[in-house]
Amino acid sequence: MEVTTFQKLENTYKGKKVFLTGHTGFKGAWMLKVLSLLGAEVKGYALAPYTENDLYHLIKGDALCDSVLADLRNKKRLEQEILDFQPDFVFHLAAQPLVRLSYEIPAETFEVNVIGTANVLDAVRLLNKKCDVVLITTDKVYHNNEWIYPYRENDRLGGYDPYSASKACTELVIDSYRNSFFNTKTYTSHQKAIAVARAGNVIGGGDWSQDRLIPDIAKAFALEKPVVIRNPNSVRPWQHVLEPVVGYLLLGAHLAIEPLQFSQAYNFGPHLSDALPVAEMLKLAIGSWGKGEYIVEQTEKQPHEAGLLKLDISKAINELKWQPKMNAKQAVSMTMDWYSEFAKNKENISEFTTEQINEFTS
Repeated sequence: MEVTTFQKLENTYKGKKVFLTGHTGFKGAWMLKVLSLLGAEVKGYALAPYTENDLYHLIKGDALCDSVLADLRNKKRLEQEILDFQPDFVFHLAAQPLVRLSYEIPAETFEVNVIGTANVLDAVRLLNKKCDVVLITTDKVYHNNEWIYPYRENDRLGGYDPYSASKACTELVIDSYRNSFFNTKTYTSHQKAIAVARAGNVIGGGDWSQDRLIPDIAKAFALEKPVVIRNPNSVRPWQHVLEPVVGYLLLGAHLAIEPLQFSQAYNFGPHLSDALPVAEMLKLAIGSWGKGEYIVEQTEKQPHEAGLLKLDISKAINELKWQPKMNAKQAVSMTMDWYSEFAKNKENISEFTTEQINEFTS
């Protein structure tokens, strides 16, 4: 009988200690739910959820982990929690993740994303045991030339907006720590493997963030109002949140077995055919929901956002044996099903989320 991806991951994470930053966020809550189903012992470190109906509370997150509500910039607290826990794995998802918000709080964005990551790596440096670390950045770390070619892991890094620039800076910090303290040539002495995951635009149930397409769609449709969009022609690599979450876990599993081989960066995104314009995604969402309208916001004073961005995922496919399971239409359908269920039966949403994970991993 063929071993499923879920079984492979269960073999790696069942009974293992996983330190997860950002566990109260959208992607972090999905990660927490999957880890709990895999049988991992999780300690989460993040700020308190800041949205109404946040996914973390909907999935009863406090019952799935030892939750620490604290700031990444609190270096001593972060260090204490990691050292007390003695993790086998660290997944660092916590961040200030919004492009438009980064224009309002640029310095804080750099503090959280760059210094916060340095604080995580500093704490890991003090661990006197084997530990595999996966640090999540973004597809926006690449210096964006607005060209049709998909970006590969060895392409130039950079960033126009404060968010993108902060993540590119974060990658420089990671590279420095990997060379200076976690060098693969001296692995036997430090026993720390450091990998980076760069994911494209993720969608999925439970995302209520401001200025994100799917949350805006879900909120507008629920109120029977038209969706207001800014850049209908912007092309993004859309994927369901479970695609990169499983990718991160696969990367961690490979690190645990071959730390020297996989201590590097990997892109996680959809196939190129699923890098679609915003307007096309909206049409798919309307088709899935059954009705809906949208209007384009006409304003000349919008902050800059990249118009075209594609990722080359061949490295993850070839080396990690990971690849997207769903196309854009399936990802949108699964996402809108979640929001539809939430609107009809909020009390059942934790079980529904589990059902979607089981459906995906089977």
